[in-house]
Amino acid sequence: MSAPLLRLTRIVQEYGSGDTAVTALAGIDLEVAPGELVAVMGASGSGKSSLLSIAGGLAKPTSGTVEVEGVDLAGLSPKRVAALRRTTLGFVFQDYNLVPTLTAVENVGLPLELDGWPRRKVRQAALEALAGVDLTDQAGRFPDDLSGGQQQRVAIARAVVGPRRLILADEPTGALDSHTGEIVLRMLRARIDQGAGGVLVTHDARHAAWADRIVFLRDGRVADQSVASRPESLLEGTR
Repeated sequence: MSAPLLRLTRIVQEYGSGDTAVTALAGIDLEVAPGELVAVMGASGSGKSSLLSIAGGLAKPTSGTVEVEGVDLAGLSPKRVAALRRTTLGFVFQDYNLVPTLTAVENVGLPLELDGWPRRKVRQAALEALAGVDLTDQAGRFPDDLSGGQQQRVAIARAVVGPRRLILADEPTGALDSHTGEIVLRMLRARIDQGAGGVLVTHDARHAAWADRIVFLRDGRVADQSVASRPESLLEGTR
């Protein structure tokens, strides 16, 4: 069995102190293997977003260990963590987080450019990522000229561009219609099937059905988890 791309061990996250302290996560353990998409579900306030932020190095846990490809994030400087996010981690946000003054291809290539890649290689990799989400013909357009579904597909291309191995998606279809949402999930699933690992935060059981495993959070703890049973209709086109 392959070593996990992501390992969270006894993660605790508290906000505030004393009588006003709030525990968002209370001893979470989670592993994600290559080729595995894990859906995280739970009511509002159950700790889903906190878990994703900690997994991606955007926030430090109060206690516990976060390992990405075997590297303990606690042992890295902020600069090294930022570099890891550019090279290994890909984020897909509900609100897209695209830079409005950059074209689609420039948005996708931005992490590689910040990592010092040569401009020609940045553009080539970005165009390949856009081709993967069927948006090559929109490469030169700005976010405001794209539909919501197209913007989210650009965000997915940015999340998987280059050597990204771990994809973290926070309600990536929340603002999309059902048809466009399915396109986005199919793109994400295809990247996972190519060997990446992924965590999908969602409140929708239909979206969780695209995952291999579903983890249910309640009050900051893992209340249950199960193997997802993907209908044959979801498998078509992802093979």
